Amino acid sequence: MTILVFALVALAVCALLVLVHRWLWIRLVRDTTAPGGRARRIGTALAIALPLLSVAALTTGRAGAPFWLQQTVAWPGYLWLAVLLYLTLTMLVAEPIRALSLRRLAHRDSAGSVADRPEPVEVPASAAPAAAPATAERPAVGEGLSRRRFVARTVGGTAAAVALGTVGAGTYGVLRGPGVKRVRVPLAKLPRAAHGFRIAVVSDVHLGPVLGRAHTQRIVDTVNRTQPDLIAVVGDLVDGSVPDLGSAAEPLRRLAARHGSYFVTGNHEYFSGAQQWIDHVRELGLNPLENARRELPYFDLAGVNDIQGEREGKGPDFGAALGDRDRARAAVLLAHQPVVIHDAVRHGVDLQLSGHTHGGQLWPGNYLAELANPTVAGLERYGDTQLYVSRGAGAWGPPVRVGAPSDITVVELASFQA
Repeated sequence: MTILVFALVALAVCALLVLVHRWLWIRLVRDTTAPGGRARRIGTALAIALPLLSVAALTTGRAGAPFWLQQTVAWPGYLWLAVLLYLTLTMLVAEPIRALSLRRLAHRDSAGSVADRPEPVEVPASAAPAAAPATAERPAVGEGLSRRRFVARTVGGTAAAVALGTVGAGTYGVLRGPGVKRVRVPLAKLPRAAHGFRIAVVSDVHLGPVLGRAHTQRIVDTVNRTQPDLIAVVGDLVDGSVPDLGSAAEPLRRLAARHGSYFVTGNHEYFSGAQQWIDHVRELGLNPLENARRELPYFDLAGVNDIQGEREGKGPDFGAALGDRDRARAAVLLAHQPVVIHDAVRHGVDLQLSGHTHGGQLWPGNYLAELANPTVAGLERYGDTQLYVSRGAGAWGPPVRVGAPSDITVVELASFQA
């Protein structure tokens, strides 16, 4: 039954995408170009090729295609998904403007035709010519069509410029690298000696066929400049295997913090072979916390596996990570997905650090993210537990962020006793 429902939903989504692409082709290609012209042929070819590249970008990795092929289709395929989103939104806004412009044009043409028509004059039958010659006053059909095409080009061109500009700015923001966000979090159980303890939170790097070694290096440089006491990598580090992405992850070896670097899995690790990455990040100097806890000098640091690991029998185990600890000490939990906050509350966690949401990544995706997550970005309190959700340092799919800039967050712990 589940497979049938999934198939029906997938079919409905595919049908919707086909209809959207056809509508955009009509508005941006058919209505703006001459029949049989080169521009129409090129536009039609792109309207077919770009969706196919997007499908290839989404499926080649899961299908085990060579990494070079994944890289080849990823850039144009993923970028088209972002352009498609904002092109559809801008064209929906532009559609009433287009309809109003064409209506006014039709009204003006109609009024002009009536005004130009001469008053009827009675002429004797004997004086009437055998046939009335065609007059030069009759409006040319081509003139009306060219004005309609001008409206289509103006509206479509403006919408396309807005969409491409939005995607271009969002791509630049990702490739420039994440900014640094600082958040102060008071913890009642934190001793005075730990006041000002800094944790650099890194989530959702998403190394893959688009974001590679240069992106990792930018993140490492940014983290190290903050001089944190501890580094927490809270999942979704990669989208691919160690053989394909091992070199891209290599700069992580240079992460530096007084109390070390720690790692927990995200859902995408389980799409990429979680165990191989757990072993590899350990070789790079990170400490994986697989449903485990470390007693640091001032507080307990715990980490749980991502929920996706349940499919492999390696899901989150809060009892193993937190069950037998001294609750008089403060506890900081690393958990990729914010939805486990209620388990954290039950186990007396003081602060949970998460990612996963990307802050929505592409507006208005934040509204969808709110439906599935208790907190999309920022700091919120749930009972005696505080939850901080990072927007992430990378991007999944399109290397584009709109309304949700990437960040590395430095969480500064504060003691009530200070």
